[in-house]
Amino acid sequence: MKNVIILGSTGSIGSQAIDVVREHRDQFNIVGIATGGTNPDRAIEQAREFGLSADQIAVRDLEGAKKVSKEIGGFVITGDNCAAALVESQKADLVLNALVGSAGLPATLAALKSGATLALANKESLVAGGRFVLEAAKPGQIIPVDSEHSAMAQALRSGDRGEVARFVLTASGGPFRGKSREELMDVTYEQAVDHPTWSMGSMNSLNSATMVNKGLELIEASLLFDVDPDDIDVTVHAQSIVHSMVTFTDGATIAQASPPSMMLPISHALNWPNRIPDAQPALDFSKSFEWTFEPLDEDAFPAVKLAREAAAKGEPHPAIYNAANEVAVDAFVEGRIKFPHIVDIITEVLNGAGDFAEAPADVNAVLRTESRARERAQAVVERIASA
Repeated sequence: MKNVIILGSTGSIGSQAIDVVREHRDQFNIVGIATGGTNPDRAIEQAREFGLSADQIAVRDLEGAKKVSKEIGGFVITGDNCAAALVESQKADLVLNALVGSAGLPATLAALKSGATLALANKESLVAGGRFVLEAAKPGQIIPVDSEHSAMAQALRSGDRGEVARFVLTASGGPFRGKSREELMDVTYEQAVDHPTWSMGSMNSLNSATMVNKGLELIEASLLFDVDPDDIDVTVHAQSIVHSMVTFTDGATIAQASPPSMMLPISHALNWPNRIPDAQPALDFSKSFEWTFEPLDEDAFPAVKLAREAAAKGEPHPAIYNAANEVAVDAFVEGRIKFPHIVDIITEVLNGAGDFAEAPADVNAVLRTESRARERAQAVVERIASA
């Protein structure tokens, strides 16, 4: 029996992880959940289903925490770092970090310090924390949950690490594949989150539409697999069936393919390195279908190129990339800027990083630089919004 903490339990990834546990109660036992608090009713349902007490629940939002506390009885953990506090207070074999944004970094570090296996869906915490996260991790302690990195990890089991030539990161292209920058100027929030193949939360859907998500995934792959960012190719695969690939020195390319669903990578991460039978339906090769691959249009979607440059420069540039994006996405959601301005803001903040970036002596230095990047991004938003 594996004791599991699920951070972000009411979100898309967390809810699906709950589904996996529900179907395999003989293998997994939930000993803690954490949520932002925007959906306290779901957190209450989860807590009751798995018999959790108040001290096994973390809710960041104070009003949400009050409601959960009242219904469960007792005081839940609350505050900005409540997820990390939960991890520190509960003994777990595995922590699934499905929080949103670099705010998940304290919980990532807490999980690694606890000695638990970290199933990482919160890529931003690795992007922001960089080598400090990797240095805190024991060999094999971090298991990727993102479908792309799960695919790479599975493909790598086909050969020795020294036999790897290149990594291939697949991208769906999002809802605006084939459109020019000019055509993107008037897209709405509703259009941007309407992903053609994946059902995701708002932030991930928007990041997919701008291709920032693929940029973050490139940075994450570079860190997770210790690979030069220039050795990671990105190809647009609209069907989202091939989740990523690894090319070996003999010319063989190993791909992981399955219908577009997060159930397989989530279940695989929970039970790594073993598979859970019937995690999701397999592809049906008795039917006709096509897989297409095409190059990324970096003129319309420069976010991946920008991420590659940030990864090559090293810390704290990936953290700046992510921080500026989070500010810009909020501004787009609020209707203050146009869709293409999101990546424009990231570009401007990165280009001016020499004015505020601090040498990353420790995680706190990275966080201070990230805070300054947010301030700089907010200033750019104000200028664009008032133009």
